[in-house]
Amino acid sequence: MEREPTTVSFVIPGVPVGKGRPKFARRGNFVTAYTPEKTASYENLVKVKAQEAMQGRPLFDGAVFVEIALFVTPPDSWSEKKKRAALEGDIFPTSKPDVDNVVKGIFDACNEIVWKDDKQACDVRVQKRYSHVASAYVLVRALQ
Repeated sequence: MEREPTTVSFVIPGVPVGKGRPKFARRGNFVTAYTPEKTASYENLVKVKAQEAMQGRPLFDGAVFVEIALFVTPPDSWSEKKKRAALEGDIFPTSKPDVDNVVKGIFDACNEIVWKDDKQACDVRVQKRYSHVASAYVLVRALQ
């Protein structure tokens, strides 16, 4: 029997995307719900990166600690001085995406790839910072 991993980490390239609310469409007499394209695309990218990181190892089975670092780029409209201050950590990103929505999308995408279900996340640390390159870093570590 394979042992579950104790730690796995991966990087999701590109601008972090918050999980969008479901959209609804009328199809004749029925109303159907669907996931917005931007959300579905980002969750698929997360799945690919998570699968690569897991390298075929078994899913985490018990409680896990999850650390997520979201990196966004400073707005182009900012002065070079303000951008430098942001990149040095003197200014924090208080604009979208909302960290809770991004975490929800990442957690949902990791279900049945990294862990059985995101309810296994017992300790979570999330931060959002400015960087030269937009991305998200995910680390998952077994607590048991």
